[in-house]
Amino acid sequence: MTPSTEILGGISLALLVLALATVIYQFAKSPAELQPDVGQKGLKRKAILDEQGLFNTIEPLMRWLARRIASLPIEDTRTRINDQLRQAGEYLGLTADEYLALSVISSLGLLGAGVLIDKLSSVGGIVVLMFAGFGSILPHMQVSGEIERRFTQVNRGLPHAIDLVALTMSAGLDFPGALRQVTEKTADKHDALYEELTRILQELELGRTRKQALLSFAERAPTESVRDFVSAVVQAEEKGNPLAEVLQIQATMLRMRRSIAAEESAARAGVLMMAPLMLIFCTIMLIILGPFAVNIAAGKGI
Repeated sequence: MTPSTEILGGISLALLVLALATVIYQFAKSPAELQPDVGQKGLKRKAILDEQGLFNTIEPLMRWLARRIASLPIEDTRTRINDQLRQAGEYLGLTADEYLALSVISSLGLLGAGVLIDKLSSVGGIVVLMFAGFGSILPHMQVSGEIERRFTQVNRGLPHAIDLVALTMSAGLDFPGALRQVTEKTADKHDALYEELTRILQELELGRTRKQALLSFAERAPTESVRDFVSAVVQAEEKGNPLAEVLQIQATMLRMRRSIAAEESAARAGVLMMAPLMLIFCTIMLIILGPFAVNIAAGKGI
């Protein structure tokens, strides 16, 4: 097969994939049975769709495929995925079925890209399958990265937020009023801790108890710092202890824990740097002693 024939074959395949994608998109765009989500998922979805990105193009197809996946008996998988999406801040406003549909679309999309690359450069079937496999786990990688980012932001900002809550409560505000003051003073409205504190306030306004709202926060961000904070507030409420004093103690403990973690990270960094430093040292020694070794081997002397 000549190179020109391979190029024509690749172009034909690309046009076929494009035509098929267009047909599926138009077919998926037409049904309107699925009503838009409300609550946090709906707000997240609306914000993403307003950005007019790639997600807008595949969202109708994703919804269409999610309706087909919804009939599968995989409740345990759905529960696990919903927990991950909740910890990721209702990532893209996805449901569990939409997440699975997005994984399928991503896998098929990269499979098509792999087939096209194989037609143009003959990379082999294994590489094509690797493309498809990477596409299937790409949404999981994105959700996991978002979870880690949110947990880091929450742990970093929680001691300062608790200090502000304790200070405003000492000045006479109640717990919801103190939280509202913290959220109003937050500069970054996309910060994970700001979103979580706002979510707590919304749940309190909807009639949930303080304990229920805080336990939900601990489920969405199950880090050690958050669990300790929630446990301290709940116990103070149940035992009637002054909440402002408890929060001040909690903020101090969180700062101490963060300092200890920073010291441990610094100690580990020294150990981790040993291997690169040894490689650099060996490279420098080879550069310095290499010419002498070559001269000695050639019988020229130093």
